[in-house]
Amino acid sequence: MPQNKRNEMKAIWGQVLSETPLKHKPYHSDDELKKGQREFMRKAKRFVKDCILIITGIFSAAFGFKGFLLTNHFIDGGATGISLLISALTDIPLYVLIIAVNIPFIILAYNVIGKNFALKTTLAISGLALCLATVSFPDVTKDNLLVAVFGGFFLGAGIGLAIRGGAVIDGTEVLAIYLSRKLGATVGDIIIVINVFIFSAAAYFLSIETALYSMITYLAASKTLDFIIEGLEEYTGVTIVSPHSNELRKMITNKLGMGVTIYNGRRGYITNNESHNVDIIYTVVTRLELSKLTSEIEKIDSNAFVVMTSIKDTKGGMIKKRALKH
Repeated sequence: MPQNKRNEMKAIWGQVLSETPLKHKPYHSDDELKKGQREFMRKAKRFVKDCILIITGIFSAAFGFKGFLLTNHFIDGGATGISLLISALTDIPLYVLIIAVNIPFIILAYNVIGKNFALKTTLAISGLALCLATVSFPDVTKDNLLVAVFGGFFLGAGIGLAIRGGAVIDGTEVLAIYLSRKLGATVGDIIIVINVFIFSAAAYFLSIETALYSMITYLAASKTLDFIIEGLEEYTGVTIVSPHSNELRKMITNKLGMGVTIYNGRRGYITNNESHNVDIIYTVVTRLELSKLTSEIEKIDSNAFVVMTSIKDTKGGMIKKRALKH
């Protein structure tokens, strides 16, 4: 083939190849790339936050164990209580018992809740056992009441922080969830029954006095756990039904600076065979703002129908934004 013909064919094939898109390199728009980056950053921040919460929870629970409960042989409820009770009766180290007692609950968590939760729980419990085995904590006090209260406080805070991070370091609640589905009872009732057996065993094998102090530990731990899980602030959902809904809406948004949601409803109490449409206002306030809100409602419509419900925690919306402004 002449040289000029060969050069012409190379030029043609080069142009064809340059215009043919490669299948293994799909095109992504700038919006798709930015969306992927945002999603990656969101997951990375969530992962770091969960790790910090779980690690903090591990050290808090370990401090509650070694700084307070172990020296006085006080126990807690649940799997940690079983571990502490066996540790008080035998020479088996607590860090070994923490893993051994929770293994059945981890397997149950894998089947009942999911693989990711079971993996996080395994790492959290292993971290707690490692912390108990390697980290030294001071023996804070010998006073029984202080040991019961503050031991329960640090233990409950540790369990609550771990749950905030998406794991548990006490697998009793997993068992309670499973049994509640099988038996039709509530999770709270099952946990109470489990703890009755644990504290009865403590009274029999240790002493009644130790069992009573252990109940104080359990109460302190459970109250601290509730405080950590439900949030630092207490919120109230307020539903308002009134013919002056527009005035109330303006008062809540403009004067109080709160967010509202409007529902379209109809009055159920019918007079003269007529049912009237009504706008239903719903807003969420903190307990400190509740008194001010009810006072302002009274000024506009003293006969307004107001329903208040407790809310454990909130996310997003104007509640958090307003807190940041102040």
